[in-house]
Amino acid sequence: MVSSLDGFIAKKDNSISWFETSDSYEKGVSGQDPEEFLKTIDCYVMGSKTYEHALELSKSYGWAYGDKPTIVVTKRKLPNERSNIEFYAGNLNKLVVEQLRPKYKNVWVVGGAELAKDFIINKLTDEIRISILPIILGGGLPFFDHLGQELPLHLKDTTAYKNGMVELRYEIKKWPVINMPLTYHKDGK
Repeated sequence: MVSSLDGFIAKKDNSISWFETSDSYEKGVSGQDPEEFLKTIDCYVMGSKTYEHALELSKSYGWAYGDKPTIVVTKRKLPNERSNIEFYAGNLNKLVVEQLRPKYKNVWVVGGAELAKDFIINKLTDEIRISILPIILGGGLPFFDHLGQELPLHLKDTTAYKNGMVELRYEIKKWPVINMPLTYHKDGK
């Protein structure tokens, strides 16, 4: 997930202009080759709002997720113009155990915040990777909103880039015991 320093993943109007940074950090490394990074991902999982936003952005920038299998978690009927898009409604644990784990090694939960939260609190994630851009937005859609529990993490890696972005990779430590429903149904998403 890409975030502002104050923890927001989107402005209230969903604009992405803040993703571009003119900052410079001399000690930083050159940016990771996006093509090489994307090759490591076997499948994408996203929520319906992220999917709709990606569709809108694809009109100007093209489909960002290529031909990789993409599962959109939703109960709504949404347009589908690509053969690699699949829609899923139901139990997230079943999705992971029956569809994702047998086929894919690296699954990226693209967003949004609600879906990421559901994967985290239902113990379906191994790692949280967040790239913090050098900006404070002051409001918008928070990434970690109301997890409702403390979650211990282990820092696996950190990278500072020349553009001022810092990437943090955290492993989720031993899971605390929680009882949450696994069926994805919030707000008809």
